[in-house]
This record gives sequence, structure tokens and C-alpha cells, in this order.
Amino acid sequence: MTPQLTPSAYEPRDLEASLSDAELASALVREAGTLAWRMRQGGLSGERKTNVADVVTAADRAAEAYVLAQLRRCRPLDGVLGEEGSSKPSESGRTWVIDPVDGTYNFLRGSSYWCSALALATDYDGVLAPLLGAVFQPEEDKLWLGGTDVPLTLNGAALPSLKDRPLNESSAATYIHPDWLQDPMCAMPWHAAAVGAASLRMLGSGSCDLSRVAQGELDVWFQHSCPDWDWLPGAALVRAAGGVATTLRINGLSWFLAGPAGAVGELKRAMDSARVS
Repeated sequence: MTPQLTPSAYEPRDLEASLSDAELASALVREAGTLAWRMRQGGLSGERKTNVADVVTAADRAAEAYVLAQLRRCRPLDGVLGEEGSSKPSESGRTWVIDPVDGTYNFLRGSSYWCSALALATDYDGVLAPLLGAVFQPEEDKLWLGGTDVPLTLNGAALPSLKDRPLNESSAATYIHPDWLQDPMCAMPWHAAAVGAASLRMLGSGSCDLSRVAQGELDVWFQHSCPDWDWLPGAALVRAAGGVATTLRINGLSWFLAGPAGAVGELKRAMDSARVS
């Protein structure tokens, strides 16, 4: 049952530095997500960032500020990278990537399809690679956790490894802004991938989508030009489920693909057929 919260002020708790990385990640997304939810119940407005669907609220900023403060206390040598501007260089080779509210447009419109997401990543030749991911969807009280050395769980219960199926029997989650459909260099590979799936879902939160791919509720996911905070938390979960999370460069854009190996391979081949040399 989804927990019922009142719109009273919520004070997220200080966390113990002795927590394991997995325990810390779980606590951070739960506290940040609950803080954002409570703030929305009290009334929020959004500020436009790049377009009408790309917005930020005071809840995004407050939730990220909370996570940043806890990480500074609990993991002072680790770096931080946040969607709303938090940045701290790493002294340990590890970086925490924060998405305080993923799916802010949904969040602001009253939808339940949004989450707080977090990844712990390490630097490989200038590219962040996820070690651990945590995603909390407050209004459904769902918390996914998993990583390189952390088995995939949903609310603490182990989830099975992903089952592969052909792309034409798979549900595919994706996102593309309408403006990009006017650019053939982007629209052609997206269309080639989309028409190969059994069904499409465009729900507006990449981390919620990727969590459900890891869970097996959705089969595959693809999108272009994802920032680290939209990609790394869910990528860690999909890999923890035995799937693949990879990138592909086509027509000047980086595409991000996740799911079981066979279906992702079909996505790659479909997109590659739209490559312009």
C-alpha cells in the first residue's frame, strides 16, 4: 500500500558515516524523495530550463542540497555531480551522481511517475562508470538498489535475472523531444529502433523506466544524449539484473541502450541501419 503523507514540513534525517555504500545510497534517495514529495504537497511552481517540458522546482534544489550535505559528511573524499549544479571534485576516484527529482515535468503536473535517483561511479579514462545505483519512487513506495557487487533488489527483496526475448516481442521504453523528430539524423535511428519493438512506452522518467527494465516489467530502453544523472543510476540496476547498458554513436549523437543482451543487440543493428556515412 502506498504510504499516506501529510503536507506538514518534513525534516530529512542526518545519516551515519558508518553506513555501507548501499545502505547510504538507499537512505539518501528515500529521504530526498520524501522531502520532494512533501514539498509538492505544500505547493510548488516550476521554472523553465531549456523548454516547456524541462523544468526545475524548489523541491529539486532542496533534495539535491540535502544529498550533497550528507555526502560531504559521510563520504568527504568522494566527488559529487548533481543535475541542479552540485559539483565537488573527487579525491578518492569515486563520484556520487545525483538526480534529486527525475521526471520533474511529471512531478510538477501531479503524476506519480517520478523518482529520486543516485549512482556511485568510478572514473575510467574520463568517463564515469556506475558501481551502484539506487532509485526511489515515493508515490509507489518502490526502492530499487543494485550494482557491481550488490544484488538487485526491490524494497529489499531479491529480483531474478533478466529474461531475453526478441525485440519484436519486447516492450520498449524511450523518450525523444518533438523538436528532435524534425532532425533526420536523430529521427531515423530512433524510428528504426522504435518500429522493431512490440510496443512503445514514453513515460517521462528515464530512471523509473530503467528500474522497470531491471525488474523485467519493461524489456528495453533507448534514448539519445543522456546526461550522467539520467543514465548511471538505472544503468547500474540493469547490469545488476544481468542485462547490458551500453552506448552507440550514430550520426553525431550518442545513444544509450539497456536491457537483455539479445534485444539490445537487435536495437543496435536497427539503429546502425540508419547510419549516414
